[in-house]
Amino acid sequence: MESTGGPYLNTAAVTSPVGTARLLQMTFGCTTFSLVAHQGGFSAAYGTFCMFVWTFCFAVTVFIIACEFTHLHSCLSLSWGNFTAAFAMLATLMSVTAAVIYPLYFVQLDCYPIGCEVRDFRIAASVFAGLLFIVYAAEVFLTRAKPGQVTSYMATVSGLLKIVQAFVACIIFGALVNDSQHGKYVATQWCVAVYSFCFVVTVVVVAFSVTGKTALLWFPFERSVVIYTFGAVLLYVSAAVIWPVFCFDSKYGSPRRPGLCAKGRCPWDSQLVIAIFTYVNLLLYVVDLAYSQRIRFVSHL
Repeated sequence: MESTGGPYLNTAAVTSPVGTARLLQMTFGCTTFSLVAHQGGFSAAYGTFCMFVWTFCFAVTVFIIACEFTHLHSCLSLSWGNFTAAFAMLATLMSVTAAVIYPLYFVQLDCYPIGCEVRDFRIAASVFAGLLFIVYAAEVFLTRAKPGQVTSYMATVSGLLKIVQAFVACIIFGALVNDSQHGKYVATQWCVAVYSFCFVVTVVVVAFSVTGKTALLWFPFERSVVIYTFGAVLLYVSAAVIWPVFCFDSKYGSPRRPGLCAKGRCPWDSQLVIAIFTYVNLLLYVVDLAYSQRIRFVSHL
């Protein structure tokens, strides 16, 4: 009797090192949100965010495994290599954030007042959340571009940094809306414009790479990305100078945290978070600019 599988199924999608990592991602992700939903519990925006991360990553991972195992990804109008590399990096960042937030806000050593059973479920969920981050990071490590290898742009250091830059920008936006008083001065409004512009363009670069539409553009995509990255470095340098001056200089703001500022609702705290991640993104764009000089872009992989 002839095998009905043959060329129709790609067993390497689940037996290769990357495939094994994805199976573990699916297993750990399902276990994590099942433990939380069954008994661990979650509440408020922090808990909802964690549940979204675990369910979203689980759903996309199942989709990727199914498409690769059945070769259905060849029917999609996506640059599959760029899509999987971008998602792996995004899932790594999201899962490590959830792995820190959930135990920070929901795990305690004492049984009172939640009960020992709930505490144990939350501890177990935190452990599997940490394992989930590790296996997503492992996929990024396994699929990253090797020296001299022709690969998808999103698998290169520059491509992976684009995802991190956008993620850091989201953290900045979250702090901005948390009563950061960014509209107080025109200078701080300029900083918001810098964060927004760089975020939008970075997302557009990722979107064109993932959809495989870079070859259809009438201008050289790779050169434009390098020029944009250089411009983003200059813009972030201006924000890295302006934001701390207008938030922490005694002439415009406060160099120290006000004593009567409520925890979690203090504009000074949000301003500090924005300042820190402004410098983080500036460093990311500088590294991105350095690496973008050394890569070759491939639109369809």
